[in-house]
Amino acid sequence: MKEKILIVDDEKGIRDFLEIMLKKEGYKTAAAASGEEAIKLFNNSSYDLVISDVRMKGMGGIELLKSIKEINPETVVLMITAYASVDTAIDAMKAGAYDYITKPFKVDEVKHIIRNALDKKRLETENILLKRELKTKHAFGNLIGTSSRMFEIYDIIKRVKDTKTNIFITGESGTGKELVARAIHYEGIRKDKPFVPINCGAIPENLLESELFGYQKGAFTGAAANKSGLFEVANEGTIFLDEITELPIQLQVKLLRVIQERNFRRVGGIEDISVDVRIIAASNKGIAKEVKEGRFREDLFYRLNVIPIHMPPLRERKEDIRFLAEHFFEKHTKEIGKDIKGISREAMDYLESYSYPGNIRELENIIERAVALECAKLILPESLPDYVRGLPPNASIGGQEIVETAGQIINPQIPSGLNLEKNIEDYERGILLDALKKSGGVKKKAAELLGLSFRSMRYKLDKYGIE
Repeated sequence: MKEKILIVDDEKGIRDFLEIMLKKEGYKTAAAASGEEAIKLFNNSSYDLVISDVRMKGMGGIELLKSIKEINPETVVLMITAYASVDTAIDAMKAGAYDYITKPFKVDEVKHIIRNALDKKRLETENILLKRELKTKHAFGNLIGTSSRMFEIYDIIKRVKDTKTNIFITGESGTGKELVARAIHYEGIRKDKPFVPINCGAIPENLLESELFGYQKGAFTGAAANKSGLFEVANEGTIFLDEITELPIQLQVKLLRVIQERNFRRVGGIEDISVDVRIIAASNKGIAKEVKEGRFREDLFYRLNVIPIHMPPLRERKEDIRFLAEHFFEKHTKEIGKDIKGISREAMDYLESYSYPGNIRELENIIERAVALECAKLILPESLPDYVRGLPPNASIGGQEIVETAGQIINPQIPSGLNLEKNIEDYERGILLDALKKSGGVKKKAAELLGLSFRSMRYKLDKYGIE
């Protein structure tokens, strides 16, 4: 969709000249013979750029400029005048005009100024999207994996990336559904256009419609200016509707119309707004059950589910765990600034054996935790959570079982001036000595008593200088 430009001038010849010129350039245009008429048009539609004469009967151009900025501050406004002066230019700029041009027009100059003005608006929109994306970015890395299941997904992405076809991604939480949506967008022909993600379950129901479709000034209390919805922002790009099954039924009806008609109305609006948006939806729920039980419209599901993609849980592609773990290890050692060389073989064995109910997101959390806690040159099993190592809760150092084994009791009263780090080291050293005593000095048996690998046991004995 080309940008929409509103021309405001009380001289018909100027209006006709600008409309003909702009339509030849491919822009959509509308025209008004007065400021009052322009306000009526502006309240019922959205315009990317307004070109207005400074001097008109009734409402003048500066007054119109101020009114437009009150309704929608994002609109770019150009002023035209036959009475060019420094004072006129200063007044227009102070009121929020992007630039001004003088009559008679130099066509090439007008085209150049309009292009620059619209480029400025595009950059501002992209900056808003970038900030939004950084705030909502998922905390796990890019698509990674060499399993046969992942190669199937890569193949689908390659085949659909350049089409307009709607896509429905299913899979458990944390499997990387948004990553697939991003890959489809950024690998395809829409990569230079906006990618707009929204979690349908994270926004209150009463705000979701205006977030998706925008609203007109005065549509409800607090609607002080026109606001573009995410479907407008995503025009010519991709909108990613995560947790689509959380969409209320009444909004499912409106979304179905957007898919069928490729247009919609803002909340409180009376004009249809046309958009060219590719829709990628996702859900972690069993969609067939949601449809059967009447919580999700069957006709909408079929419209969205043209190309289905299912993301397998991590437990079904265990061959990818090592690659993912190494990726997250590199990421978090850089972020935290730790000088750790890698993940030990014993720790990796535990990681590859774990079932990951939280999928990729859980794996990253485990690696981040291990990097933060590890003091050795390698990630050792002891830096992994107990449940990853198959141990019961509270089995690690500090838990009651180990405390009893070591024959020590933690005093619940915390004395003033406590050196926590030294106390922990003394406590750990005492446990090691007690385990060696119980095993008759046999390190391997002592390691088994404490649930440590022999390699970890040797490291800790060296750390505390225990022969």
